[in-house]
Amino acid sequence: MKVKSVLISQPRPANIEKSPFYELSRKYQAEIAYKPFIRVVGVSLKEFRAQRVEILDHTAVIFTSRTTVDSFFHICEEARITVPETMKYICQTEAVALYLQKYIVYRKRKISFADGSFTSLVELIIKHKEEKFLLALSEPHKPELPETLAKLKLPVDPVILARTVASDLDDVKLSDYDVLALYSPTDIKTLVEKFGTDNLPAVAVFGEGTLRAAVEAGITVLANAPTPEAPSMAKALDIYLARVEAGEEIEPVAVTTDTRKEEFIRSQQHKLTKKSRVRRPGTAEPRK
Repeated sequence: MKVKSVLISQPRPANIEKSPFYELSRKYQAEIAYKPFIRVVGVSLKEFRAQRVEILDHTAVIFTSRTTVDSFFHICEEARITVPETMKYICQTEAVALYLQKYIVYRKRKISFADGSFTSLVELIIKHKEEKFLLALSEPHKPELPETLAKLKLPVDPVILARTVASDLDDVKLSDYDVLALYSPTDIKTLVEKFGTDNLPAVAVFGEGTLRAAVEAGITVLANAPTPEAPSMAKALDIYLARVEAGEEIEPVAVTTDTRKEEFIRSQQHKLTKKSRVRRPGTAEPRK
């Protein structure tokens, strides 16, 4: 058995030969097609104002995507808001941080970025805990970040700056593909609404939320990332295609609960509690 075609629910890379999927297509002689299942659009000024959030009441903005960066500065321009030079920016990845150069002069003292992981971003935000944060979000979004920051009692105001809508998929025929790679819960929702859940190609997903959405929709998932063995979708597909060619029986991926995140949140709560304890006036110095 051989996988002949794969559909990636992402935009076609600008430089196809530098894409990890290009190497995948050469290795397995498989056709790789690209078709975004969703697109993200910025909210209007009216929608932003309805959320009753004042940008200038904050000293730092948290960005997890380039789309929210675009929407933030578009809203500021339309509302004639001058963002002060003292505003700090906390970004989930270096790519998002570098994208800020489209709007501001890049200075390390005002722009910080994590390594893309949830724990790294939370730790970075905690390092700047004296700031008052505006958390720029897309709708829908994973609730874990705003919920975690609320648990840690950090001064954060979430605001929706972009919305995800379905793309036009009338030209997509799923029977033309052997594997379908999906990247978000909204991809899953679009797939189900447009094509249903019967007679689908093999499905690969990226992210815990996407896996959970697929399983809850009754979709069998045969490959997923990130995992220790497959940190990227390209690697997950590489492993899957190799196993298919070897004739191996592939078990569906099951949803598991990651207890490490809860343990991480509890440890950060404990650290913040210890740091926030202030000795009362007149309290004796501890003995050495």
